[in-house]
Amino acid sequence: MFEFLRTRRQQGIRTSPFPHGGVDFPARFRGLPMLDAVHCAEQNESPSALVTATSDGQPAIDVGACLFSPEEATCGPAGTVSFTRDYRMASSSRDGLVSTTGEVELARALDAQMKSLFGRSLRLRSVNAGSCGGCEAELVALGNVVFDLARFGVQFVASPRHADGIIVTGAVSRNMRVALQKTYDAMPAPRLVIAVGACAISGGPFRGSDAVENGLSSAWPVDLYIPGCPPHPLTMLDGLLRLLDRLPTDRRPEPRAPSEPAGSSHRRL
Repeated sequence: MFEFLRTRRQQGIRTSPFPHGGVDFPARFRGLPMLDAVHCAEQNESPSALVTATSDGQPAIDVGACLFSPEEATCGPAGTVSFTRDYRMASSSRDGLVSTTGEVELARALDAQMKSLFGRSLRLRSVNAGSCGGCEAELVALGNVVFDLARFGVQFVASPRHADGIIVTGAVSRNMRVALQKTYDAMPAPRLVIAVGACAISGGPFRGSDAVENGLSSAWPVDLYIPGCPPHPLTMLDGLLRLLDRLPTDRRPEPRAPSEPAGSSHRRL
């Protein structure tokens, strides 16, 4: 017992200082994608629908469709795509994830009535609607000692009847649509809907398949879109806390320069 206590004392505090301190990522972390006007003559094909066009035909970045793969950092007639180190990319609207540069419209806080209900205690039910399992792994990581989601009053529950909102992952397969709808209907109103990952937002790599519905359609009242493939836990935390208006107004955590070599085996903090 004494040896255990001594070891824990030596290890110190493992929980991330977020949102009251700087954020550190490994060198290979890929954050918010950006589009630069510098273009190449050759046509490089992207593995996703990341590069799209606005209503007036201008090239744009759809962060909701991004798979955050190195192959997406391409140079073509539409411009040059590169990844920044900014983990803040959750938005309250689907259109907020599309822009001519890559900048997103960050999530807005809930209105006063919803904030009074969910601002201090939020219970969420997670539904895998046809995911590969990556987003679920990151959701599980939110509960570990590093990210400790419960310190913000947010917890996952087993029954939708105990939930304030639903977190949807996966491209919404046709076999899961009825189950997803029943889960949503079982939650008491008012309720929140949160789309996590490229699949839930746009279909991800399964986009266009006859077996999926390309994520949550416009028929679902989505309150928060959290892009990523999968999203980093801090991207999810940042989006949730913005929705609940829980981020300090005087200090916004900024991504720091990498502190690990590119070959490091550690993926997160």
